[in-house]
Amino acid sequence: MKPRGSGWAWTGIGLAALCGAVLAGCGRRETPAIAGIASQTLLIGNYAEPADLDPQLIYAYTDSNITYALFEGLTWIDEESGQPIPAAAQSWQVSADGLVYTFHLRPEGRWSNGEPVTAADFVYSFHRILLPSLGVQYAYMLWPIKHARDFNSGQLKDFSAVGVQAVDPLTLRVTLERPTAYLPALAAHNTWMPVPRATVEKFGRIDQRGSAWTRAGNLVGNGPFLLTEWRPNGRVVVTKNPHYWDAAHVRLNRIIFFPIENDETEDLNFRAGQLHMTFNVPISRVGMYRQETPRRLRADPWLASYFLLFNTTRAPLNNPKVRRALAQGLDRTAIARDVLNSTRTPAYNLTPPNCAGFTARAGIPDDVPAAQRLLAEAGYPGGRGLPVFEALTYTDSIKVRVMEAIQAMWRKNLGVRIEILPVEQKTLFQDEQSHNFSIGFAGWGADYADPSSFLDQYVTGGGNNWTGWGDPDYDRLIAAAQTTPDQARRYEDFQKAEAILSQQVPLVPLYDDTHTYLLHPAVRGWKPSILGFHRYKDVWLSE
Repeated sequence: MKPRGSGWAWTGIGLAALCGAVLAGCGRRETPAIAGIASQTLLIGNYAEPADLDPQLIYAYTDSNITYALFEGLTWIDEESGQPIPAAAQSWQVSADGLVYTFHLRPEGRWSNGEPVTAADFVYSFHRILLPSLGVQYAYMLWPIKHARDFNSGQLKDFSAVGVQAVDPLTLRVTLERPTAYLPALAAHNTWMPVPRATVEKFGRIDQRGSAWTRAGNLVGNGPFLLTEWRPNGRVVVTKNPHYWDAAHVRLNRIIFFPIENDETEDLNFRAGQLHMTFNVPISRVGMYRQETPRRLRADPWLASYFLLFNTTRAPLNNPKVRRALAQGLDRTAIARDVLNSTRTPAYNLTPPNCAGFTARAGIPDDVPAAQRLLAEAGYPGGRGLPVFEALTYTDSIKVRVMEAIQAMWRKNLGVRIEILPVEQKTLFQDEQSHNFSIGFAGWGADYADPSSFLDQYVTGGGNNWTGWGDPDYDRLIAAAQTTPDQARRYEDFQKAEAILSQQVPLVPLYDDTHTYLLHPAVRGWKPSILGFHRYKDVWLSE
């Protein structure tokens, strides 16, 4: 899942005024955060304005952070164990050969309009996301299902041949192409969430993007909350869903998500009592929080990494020697230590270490003399002859500071110049996806705890492969890892795939992330989550 970004920010006064409009008892001397405790209203800094709230179309972490309040998949990933647990499905079985999963839906499951959630709803949803005409880049999350890839590519026209069947209203049978041990974890992903057929088709075609069905007052979901307000570049408000199957367990009455990309502004709002949690912490203030208010500073493990993307369709970045020279002409230890204040760790390969027991052997080391030789071999000694590269980045100060450090290192070590262009997350993603960039900042948070969550995306033509790079040997290794149930063989294929990435360098790993943020002590039930997602039904506020 693409983790972060946007270019707009609330001022402290503006956010307070907006909170005052919705929080009961928010008087002159009472901050929104304090008032929220009494009214059970959770105030969250969510970094970016959502591009969409359609669970089948989103690909940004910040968007899915909201949709997990509005929708519920067959399963949920438990924050503490990282293992799939029942959600919309109360149980499931798998056949002895590992090819057939039978999910049993909760008989009390309801949409937010009171209608029952059925197996047919999931079949319809899988049909929709796999339609070639909808063009969902994340559709590959369903490709383990029998014939799903063929239907998604247009080779198969008859969806009834795809391995999903509503046996009865509460029984969903999923037949796979191959044994996929992590299938129950995949079923928790937003791409597997059901969408309501009647609502989707009331406001447009089944394959129509951007229709009004996801607007406040229209959206129908099956999660613990329902959408009551979406003010673009302002806030998204969700309120408790009385029809949710486990509504009695939900303690929060309301959650307000604020798009605040500027981490200094977000920090100011938190200290002024206008947020219960932030998305980031200014690097310059981490030391102060560690010393003065350590209870409010959280640094949770997160299976996520940040890196630079190269547009390998553009010269001279189509030359692997140039790309590798740029990768090796850095000091990532210094970036992690001096720029990121040791809140993150330097990364030399794509997959974070100990990802479900996998740690890559291959990597791209920092080696300035080797980088200088490579650049000379490519025909650009001392950087002479190279253009000034435009480098896209998120607008928050953390990413900008990292890019500024990279700019200085490349100029000093290689004679390479870049122009830094901070842009909104929506624009960043659009430009990278359409190959309208040369160098771009990027991040990836695991969708499930397995190396494939990182490595699958860089197959040739992959929906989330925005580099334009492809390699047939890499593709074969990923395909082989997908088809074998032997974990040792899978991991060895992944090791070879990481080695190809390290040689071809379509991206430069920068650092493995830790979710560093601020949390108000009144927030209860908020557990560290290795995938970064939290079950809002388990969260409440208390003095």
